[in-house]
Amino acid sequence: MTLTRRLLLATAAATGAASASPAGAQSAGWPNRPVRMIVPAPGGAGTADALARIFAQEMEKRLSQRVIVENRGGAAGNVGATAAARAAPDGYTILWTWAGTMATNPAMYADMPFDPQRDFAPVILIGSVPNILIVNNDFPARSLAEFAAYARANPGVINHGTTGNGSSMHLAAELFASRTSTQLTHVPYTAPAAATTDLISGRIQAMFNLITGAQPLVAGGRARAIAVLAEQRVPQMPDVPTAAELGMPGLAFGTWFCLMLPRGAEPALVARLNALANEILADPEARARLEAAGMALDGGGTPERLATFLQSEIASHAELVRISGARVN
Repeated sequence: MTLTRRLLLATAAATGAASASPAGAQSAGWPNRPVRMIVPAPGGAGTADALARIFAQEMEKRLSQRVIVENRGGAAGNVGATAAARAAPDGYTILWTWAGTMATNPAMYADMPFDPQRDFAPVILIGSVPNILIVNNDFPARSLAEFAAYARANPGVINHGTTGNGSSMHLAAELFASRTSTQLTHVPYTAPAAATTDLISGRIQAMFNLITGAQPLVAGGRARAIAVLAEQRVPQMPDVPTAAELGMPGLAFGTWFCLMLPRGAEPALVARLNALANEILADPEARARLEAAGMALDGGGTPERLATFLQSEIASHAELVRISGARVN
């Protein structure tokens, strides 16, 4: 039985006796007022916020209602996700969320305030932003094989910067080290700009950055790209080969984005929002906007696809967190 099916059965059991309204009552007039999209990150900067605002604008075009982005940062996304989980399941609160909050945090936090699978109804996988290995311009390795060889010959010498324990950059590096039997030294920063400054100056040698942060550095000649950790080359950096092309097919890693509704949302409402999101992802103009902001449009499909994907990602992220030894509390 799929996770989505279990969620729907649980919802029916919990609400069937309490409500005599016909099926689809919530979704019949939806939306007749503004919709709130919770983004569990600070506003005004960052990949997650930028992509959420583009998607919210595309939803507005099709709904004839405002879609208000509400930024709720804190605890690596847990604050915003918890607020969404506790909201009414009427379709007027949507969660725009991503891998770190939904797949990494369950392994990082000893006391999670929500359960990604139990407390939400999956709607749709939107897409992903891959990580890319970039190095200081003076670093001797110029290919992925040379980078791995250098790391093996010099265990712990390569310092790689990240935005913190359990971040996408951190887990991408842990995946690389695990698959190549190498040892890298993790240098966590509180701000991406500080890590970037140290990479350019040579204080650190490498970053497994998201392409949204890496592309301007590489385009400006301030860092050198080695490989994209994705199944396919990305349109933002088409000249950079993937790790698979370079003989390391198991190194695909990035942060993915999805839409969720609070547990208890009617199946018809989930289906309506899923159809709307698929429509946006099929629109050439909307796709171009999302790709320009750094997204690889490998999402879409059914709520069941997202449920299956999430279950797999929670397991794989837990293993990477275990290998890294990172914990928050």
